[in-house]
Amino acid sequence: MLSKTIKITLFFLLLLTACTSALPAGDLTFTDGLGREVKLDGPAQRVITLAPSLTEVLFAVGAGSQVVGRDDFSDYPAEALNVASIGSTFGDLNTEAILALEPDLVLAAEINTPEQVKSLEDLGITVYYLNNPLTFAELYDQVRLVGQLTGHEEEADELAESLSARVDAVTEAVGNVTERPTVFYEIDGTDPAKPWTTGPGTFMDTMITMAGGVNIGGVLSDQYAQISVEEIVAQNPDFIILGDAAFGVTVESIGERAGWSDLTAVQDGHVIPFDDNLASRPGPRLVDGLEELLKILHPELVPTQ
Repeated sequence: MLSKTIKITLFFLLLLTACTSALPAGDLTFTDGLGREVKLDGPAQRVITLAPSLTEVLFAVGAGSQVVGRDDFSDYPAEALNVASIGSTFGDLNTEAILALEPDLVLAAEINTPEQVKSLEDLGITVYYLNNPLTFAELYDQVRLVGQLTGHEEEADELAESLSARVDAVTEAVGNVTERPTVFYEIDGTDPAKPWTTGPGTFMDTMITMAGGVNIGGVLSDQYAQISVEEIVAQNPDFIILGDAAFGVTVESIGERAGWSDLTAVQDGHVIPFDDNLASRPGPRLVDGLEELLKILHPELVPTQ
């Protein structure tokens, strides 16, 4: 039989444990990409995402079940399509739809505007604005941050470490590359005489370099700009990668353009369709894009499975 003193002690210990477990996780305070202080009572349980990249991060860290709303363009992973859409984020937001979902946190990115953030703030909605990562290191930090915001720190840490290891593997693979093929990456060929491409400072420019190539758009002064067909012919790229393949641009149509048929990439059959989401959405799939570029530019360096 337990003594009366031991029984009383055990009672108070059980009471203390029960009370402690019933307490909220505690206030969380962050500073977002707009320099705003954002406070949460605890990890967010009802999240609306206004950017496809953030939707992908949320699902990747295991917070998919906490996503109650998404923008129209959030179509990955497939499970995201089962989440209620709040409509387009271009122009005024559908604040009525957002309020109806009763979020405790809305995540916004650079695809959204500070004015949109303010419109939600004015309604008493907590909004966290994330700047687009410019490096893979910043991507890992963003993954970990979303894990903190949603209570999935462990899953986020594991994901960040996995992504980092994969990027390191690509870096190691191209470490001794001496011949770097030149690459033209097309994002919009509506005007084939002046197609749009990615210039210096973009993630695609970074990934082409990391995958052992040279981006011919690096000669441009802007991150996204049109490049003349004369410049393309002068640089005569070894590879043409079609980020606009999803919009109907085909390998065959490239060779039919005036002045393009004699390009080395066309002659060698190095015109390659590419999923632009792997470069334009600053989320975990950027690493998929990097690995895909390695397969294109240096297939001999890809480890055999």
